[in-house]
Amino acid sequence: MPIITAVKRARHRLGYHANMNHDFTINRANMTLSEMEQQHGFTYPSLYRQLERDGMLAVGEYGPDWYKLVYPTLKDKPTLLLHADDFELLNIEAVAEAADTLRDADDYRQIDPALQFIPFAQTGAGDHYCFFASSEQDGEIPIVLLWHDQNEAQYLAKNLHDFVFHMLLNSMADQDTYNEVSDDAFREQLTNTLGTHARYLTARQAEVLQTLLARDIVDYEINLPKGRKEAHRGLLTDIELAGLRADLIPYEKFDSCFAYSTAG
Repeated sequence: MPIITAVKRARHRLGYHANMNHDFTINRANMTLSEMEQQHGFTYPSLYRQLERDGMLAVGEYGPDWYKLVYPTLKDKPTLLLHADDFELLNIEAVAEAADTLRDADDYRQIDPALQFIPFAQTGAGDHYCFFASSEQDGEIPIVLLWHDQNEAQYLAKNLHDFVFHMLLNSMADQDTYNEVSDDAFREQLTNTLGTHARYLTARQAEVLQTLLARDIVDYEINLPKGRKEAHRGLLTDIELAGLRADLIPYEKFDSCFAYSTAG
């Protein structure tokens, strides 16, 4: 199941989820990462801590006017994956609320108590990007997508470093033609993003992205089931993306899924 599904409805989606989650800050306004760690018994990756120190997690509070009032202050020096498809970074108050909900025995998902998920972002549909804390191995915490409407969690990367790089590759492969983003605006978004994100990548990863950024933009098609095709536009094709992922951030569990619920 691909995760490149459209950020293309950002204005509507951000306003909708802000209204739906309006009470996220209640009793959590002063929550810190250390308090989250203490409450849930885990340790955030050092990269996540660094991102917080650098202001890369400071997206403000989503609301109907977020896109009009807050987004313009962030777009030139993008916060973590600001321009990524179907990715809404959660502030710490929203993280705390979502983490409590996921472990609530009365939550409709009925998540297995042996599995610990710490969310840090969500999709427009309400699926959560999570640290799979109970699967930590050798200091690395896998990143998974926890689907809200089916009993599946999908492996995305073996750690946060690799996840960020993979999402940047996705962004370069998928120009937002739905909202008619121009070629110049597409390049500007990517250039600005690389300007704030390169420090969190390996030298090789940063070099690859810089090389891609110098390319011409191309139109290509993605093959779908039953012989269907879907048109895309970007700096690399889906096939090239898969090759770079396998070469630079190999992960045997990538895209595989597992059941997270004890129900039924």
